[in-house]
Amino acid sequence: MPKYLYVYHGGKNPETPEEGEAVMAKWMSWLGGLGGDVVDPGNPVGVSTTVYADKVEGNGGSNPASGYGLVNAKDMDDAVAKAKGCPVLESGGSVEVAETFEI
Repeated sequence: MPKYLYVYHGGKNPETPEEGEAVMAKWMSWLGGLGGDVVDPGNPVGVSTTVYADKVEGNGGSNPASGYGLVNAKDMDDAVAKAKGCPVLESGGSVEVAETFEI
């Protein structure tokens, strides 16, 4: 089954420990609903550094990533359908979906 990379963009950080617990519960529920299709549940990420041939920029890029995950899906439509339940969408974020390829 093909694997798909989810790159999370944006979203809002919890403002209180209680809100953080509620958000984490939503993530765990969503990931649990994906069952065995979760290859790597991923993690949040810090500000990225972009390396070019002639320069390095430490500003996070034009659409900074806030996290990632890796899932199995039948095809792109299935991967997109699974991403639509992601909690980052509830706080104004987005999920970029890309098929990965074995080499």
